Amino acid sequence: MADIGKFNQLKVIAHTANGVYLDGGDLGEILLPNRYVPETCELDDVLDVFVYTDSLDRLVATTHKPYVEAGGFASLNVKQVNKLGAFLDWGLPKDLLVPHNLMHKKMELGKRYLVHVFVDTRTERLVASSKLDKYLDIWPADYKEGQAVELVIAGRTDLGTKAIINNQHWGLIFASEIHQKLHTGQTVQGYIKRVREDGRIDLTLARAGKGKVIDFTDKLLAYLQDNNGYCGLHDKSSPAEISREFGVSKKAFKATVGHLLKQNKITIGADGIRLK
Repeated sequence: MADIGKFNQLKVIAHTANGVYLDGGDLGEILLPNRYVPETCELDDVLDVFVYTDSLDRLVATTHKPYVEAGGFASLNVKQVNKLGAFLDWGLPKDLLVPHNLMHKKMELGKRYLVHVFVDTRTERLVASSKLDKYLDIWPADYKEGQAVELVIAGRTDLGTKAIINNQHWGLIFASEIHQKLHTGQTVQGYIKRVREDGRIDLTLARAGKGKVIDFTDKLLAYLQDNNGYCGLHDKSSPAEISREFGVSKKAFKATVGHLLKQNKITIGADGIRLK
């Protein structure tokens, strides 16, 4: 069975003047319009397509990739606001509706909002909501310290930046852990730093220990190679200067420099670092 709001691998079962029909299982035949049909398409070919409803509420398929699939979160731009709600640009010809009753606050034309996308089970239409708490898990998270997770950046707080973990839970990246520019809706890899007794989750963007140093080693070597073998930062540079240039903490910077010195790949002096 095909899933609405997701990419599906569906078999071609008929050619028509308007396109090809795909086998949607319990959803029936689904039209893939001519403009998306590959030139070499034959009967029984299996195509990777996204399924959604068109402006007439008919199930259709496309090979275009939307900015977000059902079950996901994304920061989307408002293209129109009317009595039905706000219509968002999500990368497909038919804009995505946020009904007024699913808005956390009134949406304005031209602004971006972080939303959750889901299938309305009553109408089978894809809709979005900015009432994010409603779609996140209220049960305690079962994460391990150091576990790699996917994060969707959700916005700043007084303590740092909130993020959605694996599309399921809220977490917080403390300001002291952030050494790179982040923007709402951005998807980044992060790591579980700690699950507190109250269920709150602390996050970090850098893997602890050896992995963190090695990851930055490649970045620093690439920087030196692109800048005539020289970097003006050194042991006395401020944490702000290092973070601005490389997006890492001074601790990670010093550990990486020490790692490269031991490998005899660089020299370091009062004026900076040089590739050996």
